[in-house]
Amino acid sequence: MELIAKILPLDNVIAELDAASKKRAFEQIGLLLEEQLHLGKGKIFDSLFAREKLGSTGLGHGVAIPHGRIKGLKDTVGVFARLKQAIPFDAPDNTPVSLMFVLLVPEQATDLHLQILGELAHMFSDRHLRERLNACHEREALHKLLTTWAPHAANQR
Repeated sequence: MELIAKILPLDNVIAELDAASKKRAFEQIGLLLEEQLHLGKGKIFDSLFAREKLGSTGLGHGVAIPHGRIKGLKDTVGVFARLKQAIPFDAPDNTPVSLMFVLLVPEQATDLHLQILGELAHMFSDRHLRERLNACHEREALHKLLTTWAPHAANQR
C-alpha cells in the first residue's frame, strides 16, 4: 500500500469534516487544496462534481472515493476525510458515507490512477480498518492507519 503513503501527506487528513452534503464536502476539499496545489478551488470542485454526475463514487459500507482529473496538476494527490456526520452519497448499499478518500490525478494519468483506485478499494474493503477509521478522532492516528495498512484476508468485509 505504498502508493497511498506517497500521495497522502498528514496535512491532507481531516479528522472531522463538517459537511452536510456531497457538494459541501467537495467545496471544503477544494478550499484545502487550492493554495497547496496552486489551483482554483473551482477547478477541483468542478472535476469532482463532473465525475460524480457520471455515477456515484460511493463504494458502500460508508465509504466513497471521489476522484477527478485536473488539467495543470503535476502530481497525484489524495485527501482523506472522516466526516463528522455521515452524508447521502447514492452508494450501491444506500449507506451514508462517513469515510471519504478524494483522489486527484493529472489530466493525462492512466495506469497509476487505476492502480491507486484499486488499492483504495482493496483497503476500504477491510471491515476492521473501516471500524478503526470511524472510531478515530485524531488526524495523526488516521494518517498512520491509512499509510501503514496491510491486507489481512481474515479481517476483510
